[in-house]
Amino acid sequence: MTIKLYGHPFAAFVWKALIAAYERDVRFEFCMIDAEHPENSERIAELSPTGQFPALTDGTREITQSNPVIEYMDRFGQAPRMIPDDPELALTSRMLAEAFDAYVAGPMQSIVGEALRPKEQRDPGRAAQAKAKLDQSYAWLARHIGTGWANGATFSIADCAAAPALFYADWMHPIPDGALKAYRARLLQRPAVARVVDEARPYRSLFPLGAPDRD
Repeated sequence: MTIKLYGHPFAAFVWKALIAAYERDVRFEFCMIDAEHPENSERIAELSPTGQFPALTDGTREITQSNPVIEYMDRFGQAPRMIPDDPELALTSRMLAEAFDAYVAGPMQSIVGEALRPKEQRDPGRAAQAKAKLDQSYAWLARHIGTGWANGATFSIADCAAAPALFYADWMHPIPDGALKAYRARLLQRPAVARVVDEARPYRSLFPLGAPDRD
């Protein structure tokens, strides 16, 4: 059986699954969701209640949502698991993954969503509120991130979530100098993260706010 991962290389939540797969050297077939692959778009509509990705199939097994996809891929490969074996580290990793999803990726996507609205329907107040939430999240995360990875010494699901969330959020609302910005820089040096950044590079024109000329 072949693991199939459905998504798009520019999508933040797809990055999470790709980073985990590359970290653990999990073999999979990437199923591109775009206009040129209507069969994959039809399949993702079956796999996800709203057609959102990523989603994974492994034979008859069907999994949606990025965190469960990452956890499922822990069954394969030889590298350290993205959900640490130690219960305390596992709890911290899951907590921080959820924090990056909800408190960084969430407001970031709100800003992008506002930019995608027709000009006459945009509300600067909504974007400002999302940026204020990012400021709160940046400050909270800066107090929780040390000089290693999100949960300390072990690269985990939390870092899979942090990499795309911080990457894109910094484009639209820069992270202040300090622990969190330094952590983002460390993530970009991680080979699996650098790989997804490079794979997404051809699609930067899709960014509705205009992609900056930097990583």
